[in-house]
Amino acid sequence: MSGRKKSELKGVSHLGKKDTRYGFQYDPGLLESFPNKNPKNPQWVTFVCTEFTSLCPLTGQPDFAKIFINYIADQRMVESKALKLYLFSFRNHGDFHEDCIQKMCNDLSNLLQPRYLEVIGEFTPRGGISIFPFSSCHNGEPEYRSLFESRRAGYAPGKYTFELGKPY
Repeated sequence: MSGRKKSELKGVSHLGKKDTRYGFQYDPGLLESFPNKNPKNPQWVTFVCTEFTSLCPLTGQPDFAKIFINYIADQRMVESKALKLYLFSFRNHGDFHEDCIQKMCNDLSNLLQPRYLEVIGEFTPRGGISIFPFSSCHNGEPEYRSLFESRRAGYAPGKYTFELGKPY
């Protein structure tokens, strides 16, 4: 484990495993985190999942989306393989688009206690209608409350289809 001591990765169990098992039911217990080595230097972290799927809770038909997860860490950061397994666990989960995005925001917020977090879904149209749910939270500090308020006030569908490193 170059760059990190084993003690820093205590509780990170998915990373480096060759026999990864993919769950087929929503499981927030798959999420894992590790200590932020630079908590005094706030940084924007973006994850983009281009192949998210869940199921319509009424018809059982698959729903497809691109998911954007943006956060500013405090003491903890999300481990990316665990995040991938977590997102995959929605595969057979029946929930409305808005509820999937809210669950992600809540689960990541509970895990990380970030300074700021937002989760945006760009769901593929079904029946001619696209849905772009947005959920966010902050830690209450004035700087992050202001970010929370400005991002929500400025939200517009399609505005979050951005190049990496260039959020709207």
